[in-house]
Amino acid sequence: MLDTIGIRNFKSLRNCNLGLSKLSLLTGLNGSGKSSFIQALLLLRQSYNIAIMEKQGLILNGSIINLGKGKDIFYQYAENDEKIEFEILYNSNTYLWQFGYKNDLNILEALQTPNNYSDINLFNKNFQYLNTEHISPKTLHEKNEVQVEQWNNIGNKGEYAIHYLSKYGLEKKVKKNLIHPKGKSNNLIHQTDAWLNEISPGVKLSVKEIKDIDYVKLGVQFEDMQGYSEEYQPVNVGFGITYVLPVILAVLKADQNDILIIENPESHLHPRGQSQMGSLIAYAAQSGVQIILETHSDHIINGIRVAVKEQKIEKESVRIFFFERVVDEKDVRTITHKILIDKTGELSNYPKGFLDEWDEQLSKLI
Repeated sequence: MLDTIGIRNFKSLRNCNLGLSKLSLLTGLNGSGKSSFIQALLLLRQSYNIAIMEKQGLILNGSIINLGKGKDIFYQYAENDEKIEFEILYNSNTYLWQFGYKNDLNILEALQTPNNYSDINLFNKNFQYLNTEHISPKTLHEKNEVQVEQWNNIGNKGEYAIHYLSKYGLEKKVKKNLIHPKGKSNNLIHQTDAWLNEISPGVKLSVKEIKDIDYVKLGVQFEDMQGYSEEYQPVNVGFGITYVLPVILAVLKADQNDILIIENPESHLHPRGQSQMGSLIAYAAQSGVQIILETHSDHIINGIRVAVKEQKIEKESVRIFFFERVVDEKDVRTITHKILIDKTGELSNYPKGFLDEWDEQLSKLI
């Protein structure tokens, strides 16, 4: 498990050290540094190739993220001779990366890299990242054998989720504590349907491989008086279903010791669906999947709090980090507040700006 992440001189993260748990939630106002924390991990992942990392350095633009040049990522109040540093404590072993600063380069020179770090789940097949820009609704979805079959990955936007369901939907079993009681079986496709019904009741997915071309077809059916309707094209059933599908699939397919990084899983979801998503994510973390989650949703957080109270996940397995952007006479930087959950679901502290917008608006109405 990723135990501690240290980041220095990266964007607004002057000196950030977070002790993670099985489930780590990153929250805070826009522009407070949450995405920067995730981007630091993604840059290391993107640059991972021993030859590239050692001979060329930190790759700022690639298949996962594009961050521009050195001037775009270097902490603006640092001195030019300072370094960007990433430090990972993984299974009691410490790994340190240092990169030199050049404002006009998009590959930063590696000054120090650790040895033998390929076993860290951030760098191997035990990794899945879903960004905020999921695929839009469409009927035909591309296949990618390299990502799905070799890397066990559904793509950064969930673009290979339908291919993954087509390949493993009836073959892969869902872990015991993630099995939805209304699922037709514990097969991945049936459990995906069952959890999707928590977000959009009465929905059933149809996945078919199109022979002779590298595409898979997705259809959506709705429960009616005769059983289920004929298939509808995803473009005719709303954005929410296809947006949330990769999130549910990523959580259900994850195995013990996997690491899953998800940005804003609440997008396009009704509050009830957001709460259910929080519960599902908590169950997965308790089963041994490490999850780093960026969210703005009170409902996601509260769903996880309920899971703690109902003993679906241990309170020690959840940590919330509230990111705050601080401006003073010296500089502008990000600080973080650690928030713990007790066995009743109560939080240890409430920094200003955290879960208080409801009360703020209600006070204006009274």
